[in-house]
Amino acid sequence: MTEKNLPQTPQNWHAFTVDEVYKELQSAPDGLPVNEATSRKAVYGPNELMGEKKESALKLLLGQFMSLLMVILIIAAAISFQTGDVIEAISIIVIVILAGVLGFIQEFQAGKAIDALKKMASPHAHVIRNGEELDINAADLVPGDVFILKTGDKIPADGRLIDASNLRIEESSLTGESVVSNKTNQVITEANVQLGDRKNLVFMGTSVSYGRGRAIAVSTGMHTEFGKIATMLQNTENRKTPLQDNLDQLGKKIGIFAIALAALMSLFGVWRGEDLAKMFTWGVALAVAVIPEALPAVVTISLALGVRRMVKRKALVRKLPAVETLGATNVICSDKTGTLTQDAMTIREIFVDGETIAVSGGGYTPEGKFTHNGEPVNPAEQQSMMELLRSGSLCGDTILKRMGDGEWVIMGDPTEGAIVVAAKKAGMELEVLREEYPRIDEIPFSSETKRMTTVHMVRSRTEVYSKGAVEVLLNSSEFICDKGVTRPMTNEDIENVMSASLKMSEKALRTLAIAKRNYDPRKDTIASIETGMTFLGIVGMFDPPREEVKAAIQTCFDAGIKPIMITGDHKATAVAVAKELGIMKKGNALSGAELELMSDEEFEEAILKTVVFARISPGHKLKIVEALMDNGNIVAMTGDGVNDAPSLKKADIGIAMGITGTDVSKEASDMILTDDNFASIVNAIEEGRSIFENIRKYLVFLLSGNMGTVFALIFTMLADMPIPLNAVQILFINFIMDGLIAIALGVEPPEPGIMSRKPRTVKEGILNRDTLVYIGFVGGLIAFITCGVYVWGIFKKFPIDEAKTMFFYALIFARLFNGLNCRSLEQSIFKMKFMANKALILSALVTLLLSFAVIAVPDLQLAFSVKTLTTTAWAGLISASLLVMVIVEFWKMLIRTNTNQ
Repeated sequence: MTEKNLPQTPQNWHAFTVDEVYKELQSAPDGLPVNEATSRKAVYGPNELMGEKKESALKLLLGQFMSLLMVILIIAAAISFQTGDVIEAISIIVIVILAGVLGFIQEFQAGKAIDALKKMASPHAHVIRNGEELDINAADLVPGDVFILKTGDKIPADGRLIDASNLRIEESSLTGESVVSNKTNQVITEANVQLGDRKNLVFMGTSVSYGRGRAIAVSTGMHTEFGKIATMLQNTENRKTPLQDNLDQLGKKIGIFAIALAALMSLFGVWRGEDLAKMFTWGVALAVAVIPEALPAVVTISLALGVRRMVKRKALVRKLPAVETLGATNVICSDKTGTLTQDAMTIREIFVDGETIAVSGGGYTPEGKFTHNGEPVNPAEQQSMMELLRSGSLCGDTILKRMGDGEWVIMGDPTEGAIVVAAKKAGMELEVLREEYPRIDEIPFSSETKRMTTVHMVRSRTEVYSKGAVEVLLNSSEFICDKGVTRPMTNEDIENVMSASLKMSEKALRTLAIAKRNYDPRKDTIASIETGMTFLGIVGMFDPPREEVKAAIQTCFDAGIKPIMITGDHKATAVAVAKELGIMKKGNALSGAELELMSDEEFEEAILKTVVFARISPGHKLKIVEALMDNGNIVAMTGDGVNDAPSLKKADIGIAMGITGTDVSKEASDMILTDDNFASIVNAIEEGRSIFENIRKYLVFLLSGNMGTVFALIFTMLADMPIPLNAVQILFINFIMDGLIAIALGVEPPEPGIMSRKPRTVKEGILNRDTLVYIGFVGGLIAFITCGVYVWGIFKKFPIDEAKTMFFYALIFARLFNGLNCRSLEQSIFKMKFMANKALILSALVTLLLSFAVIAVPDLQLAFSVKTLTTTAWAGLISASLLVMVIVEFWKMLIRTNTNQ
C-alpha cells in the first residue's frame, strides 16, 4: 500500500457512482480490513486538522517593542532618568509597557481560530471494518473507510453517500445555506456543482439533523473541506489596520524630526555661547516634548472607551484597532441569513380558491393580517384557507412557544414553524388541534418523495394530511378544494396552481403545497394513502428582512459605504432580499457557478459592479474579499460559519455573529455582533469614525501646540533674545498638555452629521492636507502671540525673568484655548454642547490649578524659575492668548463657507 495508490487531488466525487467510488478507493461494502486501515493511516496521517507552528510567547512580546517610535520613547525615558526627570521617565516607560502588552495579547489571541476549528471535528466515528461495526477515534479514520451516520452524529470526514434514508444534514457552518440539506445517494452529473448542491456528499464537522445513512470516506484531515479552510486560515496573514500603519509612519517621522530639531537647536545655542551641558539637557527636553509619547495612551483610551460604548450598541470588539478600521470602511460584505434577515421563515402569501391572500407580520411572533388586493380578509370566513392551515399545522412536528421574556420561538423545522405561526395568526391553537386530531401514523419526509404525510383521527373518521413540493402534490391529487367544496381537479386548475407557484418563486418565495384526503381502513393502506388527494393550496414563505436594516442600508449609502450581500442561498432569494432592503438599487448579482466561469480579468471588472453574490463557497468569499481589498477598499466582512473564517481573517475587519456564529468564526474575527444585526455594524462604524476623528484632533492639538513652542523658541534664538523656556518648563508644559488635555480630547463624543460624510481616504494618512495646514497655521499663530507677549514684556521694561514667565504662561493659555478649539476642526466651539465632554472641562481646570500652583507656591517658583506677575502682565498675556480662540473661530467660519459653496 503506497500513497500513490489512492487519489490525492480533489475529485468530483459527486459524479461517481457508489461502485466507482469503491473501485477508486480500493474499498468494499464491508469496509476496509483492519490492517489495511492501519497501513493507510501511516501513509495519510491522522484524520485531524493540523495547526501551523506558532511563535513563542516571549518572541511575540518582544516584537511589540521593535517599532521605531517605541525605541525612541525608551531612549527618551533613559535620557530623562539621566537628567533627573524621574516622573517623566516613569510615565514614558509605563505607557510603553502598556502598549506592548496590549499588542501582545491581541496577537496571541489571533492564533486561536484553527484551535476552534479543530474542536468542531468529530471525536468518534462509527465505521464498518471487515464487515463488523466498530466505534473508533475519528483521528483513525482513513480514505476508503465506510462510516455510519445517524441523527445527532457529527460527521467525521468528507464522504460519498452509499445510502441515505430521510437523511438531512445541517451544513450552514460550511456552506452558508440557511436550511438543512436533504441528502441522496444518487449520482449528480451536472457540471460546475457548488458545495451546497452536492447532495450525495457529506462533510467533516457538519451534523446529522434527521435520518440515517452510510458513507465512504473520500477525504480526511487537511484534504477535507474543513481542512482546506484551515489551510486558508494558515496562509492568510493579518494585515495592519490603517491606524496602525499611519501611526507607525507618523511616529517615525516625528521621532526623526524631533531628534534632528533638538540637536540642531542645541548646537545653535552652544554656537550662541550657551553652556554645553545646559543645552544638552534643554535639547533632550525639547525632543521629549515634541515626541508624542502619550500617543499610545490616547489611542488606547480612545479605543477602549469606544469599545465600551459599542458594547451598549450590540458590538463586542476583540481587537481594539478594529474599532478605528470600521471608521475607514467603505465596503461591507454581509451574510444574508440572520444578519440582514430575521432568520425566521414567514408565510407571505397563501394561494387558495384561485386567489392569492397576503399575510403580514414577520418572524415567529403570531401577529399579522390577511388581505386580498389590499382589502382585509377575515380568516374565519375563508374556509379553504382555514382548512389548508389546519392540515399544514397537523402535518408536522414543530411547536410554537413563548419564552419568559415574551419572545416567540419555534422548536423544530423553520418551514413547519412558518405554517404554525400563520395558523396562530388565523386564530388556531396548535395544542388544541393536536389534541382534537391525534396522529396515528405517518410517512416521514424524504428527499426522494419530497413530501411528508400524517394520518389523524378526526372524531369518528380518519384523515390524511400531506405537505411537500407543488408538483409532487399536484401529481397525487385528483380533487381540489374550491371555497370549501371538494370537486374534481381540471387542467385549468393545474395551470392556475402552477402559475401561482411560478409567481411566488419569481418573488423568491419558497413554495409548499398542502393536500388532504379521507382514509378508509377497509381499502386503504399506508402505501396507498398518498394518492387520490384533495389539493388545498400553496403557501409562499420567505425569511423577511429586518426592518431596522433598511434604514441602516440607507445610512451606508449616505455615508459613502457600499453594502454587498454574500450568501450561500440561491440567487433568486438573495436578489429579492437585496431589492427589498435597498442594497440592489443598481449593480449586478453573480452566483458562484457564474463566478467560476470568469477569467481573472472579467472577475476584476465584475467585482466593481456586483452587489449580490449567491451560492458562494469559502474559496469564493476569500477571492471576493481579496479582490475588493486589492482595489483599494477597506472591507468589513461578516460571517457566522466555518466557511467564513478565512475571509473574516483576511478582511480589514472581520465581524462574526454572536448568536449563530461558530467558535471558529468568532476566533477569526475582530468584532462580534451580540445581536447578529447589520444595523449594529453601522452603529459601530459611527463609533469608529468618531474615534479616528478624536485621535486626529489629539494629534492636531499636540502638533500645533508643539510647533507653536518650537517656532517661538526658534524666533527668540534667531532674534538673539534670551531663551525664554528652560528644560523643566518645557517638560511641565509637555506633561499638562500631552497628558491631561490631549487624553480628554480623545473622549470627545461623536460630532453631529459624522455619518453624512464620505469615508476618509486611507492613503492620505491620519494627517491630511487640511489638518497639516491647520497645524501650520495654528502653530504659527501660537508662536506669534507668545513671542508677542515676550517682546511686549521686554518693551515694557519688565525684568527679563518676568518676561520669560509671561512667555511661559502665554504659551500655556494659548495651548489651552487651542485645546478647546480642537473639540471640532470644523464646527464652532460655541455651537457644541459645553458639558458634552466633561473630561476636557475637568482637565482644563486641573491644568489651570497646576499652572497657578507653580507661581503661587514659593518652592515651586524656585524650581520652575518663574516670578510673580503684575495685574497688567496677567491681563496682557491672557488677552493675547484669547486671540487663538477668536482667530481660529474665524478660520473655521471661512472653511465652512468655502465648503458649502
